[in-house]
Amino acid sequence: MGMKKAEKVVKADSLRAELANVSSVILSTFQGITVEQDTQLRRSVEKVGGHYEVVKNTIAERAGAGTPAEQLLKNLSGTNSIAYTTADPVALAKVLTKVAKDVPAFKFRAGWVEGRVVSIEEIQHLAQLPSKEELISKVMFLLNAPAQRLASVMAAVPRNLAVVTSETVKANKFSGGGAEQPAPAEKSE
Repeated sequence: MGMKKAEKVVKADSLRAELANVSSVILSTFQGITVEQDTQLRRSVEKVGGHYEVVKNTIAERAGAGTPAEQLLKNLSGTNSIAYTTADPVALAKVLTKVAKDVPAFKFRAGWVEGRVVSIEEIQHLAQLPSKEELISKVMFLLNAPAQRLASVMAAVPRNLAVVTSETVKANKFSGGGAEQPAPAEKSE
């Protein structure tokens, strides 16, 4: 049973509200995907903070009107699904690229990332980039490395002094002439 007009309007308005703040939208086809694969796909997309849904072309076009993804969602044909996120577009692209490798029926059509429509090849290149968390950790490592080196150098001076002093004591270099002196005998009365 198809959707009634009122339901379509509500669905389009709801989707438009979500698409108004997205950083990326990836349009794909889902024909031939099993229910199990579709469920796994949805879970994977949700894990990275995204949303995935199958949409009717007219609803997608209405929902896209006035949003950043408007150009991507115009004049759609065939069966379509969209995945979108307000979070990290690289993470979404990685998940979808993995699904596309594992499930041959899942194919990219186009994408919209950070203000521009991108090709299928660009989506795949995006998936090869390090994630936001990986980039942050690399930057933090680079910022932290000089401070760690400075701390190591500064700690080396007293550590080296302690080692030299210890070795000198072991070699008995602090006694009078280098030869061992007998301990003074105690007088007994």
